Amino acid sequence: MSCVSCLKFLLFFFNGIIFLAGAGILAVGIWVKVDSGSIFSFLENIPNAPSELGQVMNVGYLLIALGGLLLIIGFLGCCGAMRESKCMLLLFFIIVMLIFLAEVAGAIVLLVFRPLVDSLLVKFGHVAVESIKTDYGKNPDITGLWNTTMTTLKCCGFNNYTDFTNSSYHLENGYPPMCCQGDGPPCGNNTAVAPVSGCFLRIKELIDDNSAVIIGVALGIAALELAAMVASMSLFCRIKSA
Repeated sequence: MSCVSCLKFLLFFFNGIIFLAGAGILAVGIWVKVDSGSIFSFLENIPNAPSELGQVMNVGYLLIALGGLLLIIGFLGCCGAMRESKCMLLLFFIIVMLIFLAEVAGAIVLLVFRPLVDSLLVKFGHVAVESIKTDYGKNPDITGLWNTTMTTLKCCGFNNYTDFTNSSYHLENGYPPMCCQGDGPPCGNNTAVAPVSGCFLRIKELIDDNSAVIIGVALGIAALELAAMVASMSLFCRIKSA
């Protein structure tokens, strides 16, 4: 019984943290979507805040989905452990296992099918450049997303500033300010642009520079998922045999 009690306590403790984290993330996501007016007012009061910060509203959907998933996992783990419910423990085990298998499959695809991934990235690059040429400056969502990305990463376009060349925005306004030299007004059509890296290259550099941290976090998450599966299945089997 002591071993069962220890398993129950560990599952309840860690899944309680997951449940509370999920509730907090879900609450923030709902607040972002429901009370967007007050958030916009707050952003407008921040000195020198770029108007593209309003695009954080789109993060609300991601927060709601992530928070809901964490709530389900935490609830099944806590209640399954405390009530010794085989059904809840089994559902908890299946959900965590599916997440773990999806992560393993993604890692295998990246390692084994690297050429395929590279070709998909090239195709995505063509789509991104086409989006810049046709939608940038016309579609507020696309424009805000690109402006936020370029401002945050200090980059220009997907590949470089030439992605904007001869686009509808470039023909009317010149290159975006993020692609220009210095901190002056937006570039004109004939103004030289700074050698600003493309956003794709900047993202690759960030991943390469932080690869050790990313691998460490991924391995830590995988270890926790394996421990959760072992603990839940061990408790499931002990309850079943009791």
